[in-house]
Amino acid sequence: MANIKQQKKRILISERQRARNLRYRSTIKTLTRRLIEASENGEADVPERARELEHLIDRAAAEGVIHANNAARKKSRVARIAAAGVVSA
Repeated sequence: MANIKQQKKRILISERQRARNLRYRSTIKTLTRRLIEASENGEADVPERARELEHLIDRAAAEGVIHANNAARKKSRVARIAAAGVVSA
């Protein structure tokens, strides 16, 4: 454990940020999996799910949780999945 007051604060901040980052990454993975399942099942709400997921990815990138290129790659994948879901529905 740190002895310096500022380092103790920094540890707390890092733990908070780590929890936030984990929440974003986990939610993105979960929503992506649900989008793939909805697309495969031909559900009608695929475009809504895709829009919600893209918004979450944008927020994660804006807050620095994921890199901008990583966000662009994930959004591209979401768009492909959504397009395939629309075609098959």
